[in-house]
Amino acid sequence: MSEETGEMSFWDHLDVLRGTLFRSALSVLLVSIVMFCFKNFLFEKIILAPSRPDFFLYKILGGNVSMQLINTEVSAQFFVHLKVSFICGFVIAFPYIIYEIWKFIAPALYDNEMRSVRKAFLGSALLFYAGVATGFCLIFPVTLSFFQGYTVSDTIANTVTLNSYISMFSSMVILFGIVFEFPVLIAILSNMGIVTKDTLKKYRKYAFVGVLIVAAIITPADPFSMLIAAAPLYLLYELSVFVCVRK
Repeated sequence: MSEETGEMSFWDHLDVLRGTLFRSALSVLLVSIVMFCFKNFLFEKIILAPSRPDFFLYKILGGNVSMQLINTEVSAQFFVHLKVSFICGFVIAFPYIIYEIWKFIAPALYDNEMRSVRKAFLGSALLFYAGVATGFCLIFPVTLSFFQGYTVSDTIANTVTLNSYISMFSSMVILFGIVFEFPVLIAILSNMGIVTKDTLKKYRKYAFVGVLIVAAIITPADPFSMLIAAAPLYLLYELSVFVCVRK
């Protein structure tokens, strides 16, 4: 840091960023280790719950999902355990990661920017968990139910591997957690004067079409699943319009 100006040099910023990344990674690692020790609870009560017919969503919407997963590789179960522990570590440590990011960028903000950006960062953790919950409780089970019952021939049975199940599970859950950060991004861009409320309102109909396209890509090609995915995504857009501070 320059003693005359009190401003940080590039290398000072780099050191601060390095510390932010290190503490964030360490928090994920520590939580992952804890989650690794609770294998039975993690898999039986959470990860594998949508593969059984007693999952709460199937009782509400109907459906007959009963999936017997298989493992085809010697080391797959161990590495799946590691992967799931890391994903859960990231999800649980997310608020602390956001806090570290906030500490890093806060000194660069002007006083009039501080309040709105602080609110955006505070809301980001809630939106992330809302997205994770939507992916886990709604999108993933609906997608799983569709693909389990879909066949190109009655002579071909669907036998699902553990790796395939976990890959779909992790992508759906993390994807929706990240997508739900959209209002936070809009709030920050609006505060910077890049996005305005009138612009978002003007392109609302295009956003609706875009949401339907995204929902069709990330869900099975049936109208029911697409609408279930599209509803929370479009609500996110409307929330973005609401949080936009500039007209």
